[in-house]
Amino acid sequence: MNTHVSPRRGKALLRADRVFRSGGFIARLVGRAPSALFHRLLDRIDAGLGKGTLEGHLPDGSVRILGGRGKGPTAIVHLKSWSALVRLAMSGSVGWYRAWDLGEWSSPDPVPLFDLFMRNGETLGNVARSRGPLHWINRAAHIVNRNSRSGSKRNILAHYDLGNDFYRLWLDSGLNYSSALFTDLSMTLEEAQEVKVDAILDRLDLRSGTRLLEIGCGWGALAERAVERHDVLYTGITLSPSQAEVAEARLQAVDLSGRSRVEICDYRDAKGPYDAIASVEMVEAVGQAYWPAYLDAIARLLRPGGKAAIQYIAINDALFERYAASSDFIQAYIFPGGCLISESRFRALAEARGLTWGNVRHFGGDYAETLRQWRERFDEAVSAGQLPAGFDERFIRLWRYYLQYCEGGFRGGGIDVAQVTLEKIDA
Repeated sequence: MNTHVSPRRGKALLRADRVFRSGGFIARLVGRAPSALFHRLLDRIDAGLGKGTLEGHLPDGSVRILGGRGKGPTAIVHLKSWSALVRLAMSGSVGWYRAWDLGEWSSPDPVPLFDLFMRNGETLGNVARSRGPLHWINRAAHIVNRNSRSGSKRNILAHYDLGNDFYRLWLDSGLNYSSALFTDLSMTLEEAQEVKVDAILDRLDLRSGTRLLEIGCGWGALAERAVERHDVLYTGITLSPSQAEVAEARLQAVDLSGRSRVEICDYRDAKGPYDAIASVEMVEAVGQAYWPAYLDAIARLLRPGGKAAIQYIAINDALFERYAASSDFIQAYIFPGGCLISESRFRALAEARGLTWGNVRHFGGDYAETLRQWRERFDEAVSAGQLPAGFDERFIRLWRYYLQYCEGGFRGGGIDVAQVTLEKIDA
């Protein structure tokens, strides 16, 4: 594979640089300031690290130990240029990624670092959040990616249509792109993903002939399992043609009645009614402004007394306002238009629409393990030269950083994954 050509695949994600490289000149200029200026910023970081330890190897040749006052991970960072701290101060996690991509900092293992920053998110406050003009540039870029009908399709294609051959290399054999559920640490990823799918289906009181809608059907893992286990009348909707092609083929192989189907359809345009609805880690792609529309759709499509099972990723409520006020690395480079939910805010919106909220199960630690295994599989595929043509070295580094960043976030506890059952009140 020639790693020196411009990427043909993944370019929609890497195109974010056109916006988020802003401030590079300022970072390089301010990075030449006396080191005392940056030690004061490190003092602020030190004050905010109540849990865990950061060992910093600094451009002036010194080594500083930050934190160390409470139990937590130990992270090691080799800071090669003070410009990295300038980017962090101006653009938060977006700037920190840019600094890493430019070689301004490195770490033997970035996961403990991301764990450390998430674990101390409340006490660090705005130390690692974007501010000033770059805050508004980041925010504006995120608004441009809002999930209108046309925006949703564009955002979904940017991420999910990287290619089925790409995702098959590192997801489980069932192509589940969401957290597994490890009820036993000896389980394989495939087994844990099947447990996760069964846990969703078990919430829905399914039986032969049940009309089941899946909002965001992915590559058809849940569709296949639901028809095999319960002989349901299944409808799956997605905006990704690549996913729909695979999901439809899997469905046809198990649906003897021929009445189940997969459609390219926006959730806002779906027609009902249905006895049950499943939606696995799709709500994060909706965006906060469209939470009401998403829940309106569930309430409209679900028959009275029907149930919806949702798996969602939430960020700590105490961090949500600062998180939602800007654009972070994931929103900028990985999931355009995405937004983790605030559980309390989302629940209030659901209940206001006559949807009860019950039987919540959190399993964030399982997502950390899922991400670790995805990264291990991804690295093995890269090392074996199995990555499809068209992905350059920079994309590979971006994807590895993304998997490490998310794993650290779940290990730090500031983000979590959960399943919940919503039931439409029988009027």
